Amino acid sequence: MSVVEKLRRKLFMTTFLWILLVLVALLGGLVGGVFIARKQFEKEIGEHPRLTPEAIREMMSQMGQKPSEAKIQQTYRNIIKQSKAAATKAKK
Repeated sequence: MSVVEKLRRKLFMTTFLWILLVLVALLGGLVGGVFIARKQFEKEIGEHPRLTPEAIREMMSQMGQKPSEAKIQQTYRNIIKQSKAAATKAKK
């Protein structure tokens, strides 16, 4: 094997290793980013649910019901309780 072939082979191996390292780093960053974003989204939804008492009132009105404030609050508390129970169950 000539000196030129040895240098080419060595250059190829170092280039290949750098490309492999960059790809592994990108893949690791992508997986880590998705995991972190998912956790943040779950935390945000848990702290600030998208369904509000006003939305429940509107839905009941569209269904032809005339709900009292107590009924709206009871429904809202039940929904929050169920979402927290589901989140706790999902963590296990």
